[in-house]
Amino acid sequence: MQIIHWARANHFIRIQIDKKAEEALQRWRTAVLAAQWKDFDDLLGTFDSAQCLNGKIIFLLKGYPVRLTAVADFGNDKLYIREVVGRSPTSYSDYQ
Repeated sequence: MQIIHWARANHFIRIQIDKKAEEALQRWRTAVLAAQWKDFDDLLGTFDSAQCLNGKIIFLLKGYPVRLTAVADFGNDKLYIREVVGRSPTSYSDYQ
């Protein structure tokens, strides 16, 4: 998958100034770039905790409290980052 708007993740890394946040996002990026998902079910094979709510995919990154929200265009092999923020354990409720 091609990642669109990676600058949003870089901005989060810069404002957090935390190596663990950077490592968590880089692990996520590596996995996404290597992925060849055809649909959300394929994505769940890589990120089993991802949720699809209101057309957005929400990733809660393991190893660091980061919530990354994206929109996938599986047909064109693109994932558009919408938002990267620190999160609370119940962040999914923000999208319901």
